[in-house]
Amino acid sequence: MSRTLILLRHGKSDYPLGVADHERPLNERGRRQAALAGDWIRDDGHHIDAVLCSTAARTRLTLERTGIDAPTDYVADIYGGTPDELLEVLRIHAPADAETVLMVGHFPGMPETALTLDADGSIDRFPTSAYAVVRVGVEWDRIGLDTDAEARLVALRIPR
Repeated sequence: MSRTLILLRHGKSDYPLGVADHERPLNERGRRQAALAGDWIRDDGHHIDAVLCSTAARTRLTLERTGIDAPTDYVADIYGGTPDELLEVLRIHAPADAETVLMVGHFPGMPETALTLDADGSIDRFPTSAYAVVRVGVEWDRIGLDTDAEARLVALRIPR
C-alpha cells in the first residue's frame, strides 16, 4: 500500500495594518504562487482525494487559488502545529480511503513534518507555495506511529 501526502505552504501573505496574523490575506505574488502550485500539482499527476487546511485566511485563500476541488476539512490545529500535532491531525481527519491527501499549512510545520516522516530526506529551503510530496507506506490512522514504516520524501517543488 502506498499513499501520498502533499504538504503545501501557503502563498506569500500580505501584512495589512491592524490585521491579526490568523486573518492575514495573500498578496498579489501569493495569489499567483498559489495558482501556479495548483497547476504544478495537477501537472505532476496528483489527484487529490482530500484536503486538510489550516483555518488561517492565507491558507484558505491559497487552497482556493490552487483550484483543487476535493473534500476539505479546515482544522485549527494545523495553524502553528508541530510535526507531532500535524501527524495527529492526519490520523484523525484523513479519510481512510484517500490515496492522496493535501495538507495546506505553514512554516515550519510543513517541511518539519516531511522530515519527521523521512529522516533521511533533505530540505534546503521551503519558501511560500512550496510543496513536499511524501510517499507513505501505512494507513492514515497509523502515520507517524509505526517507526519502521516506510515514508520517503520524493519531491520538493517550488512554483515560481
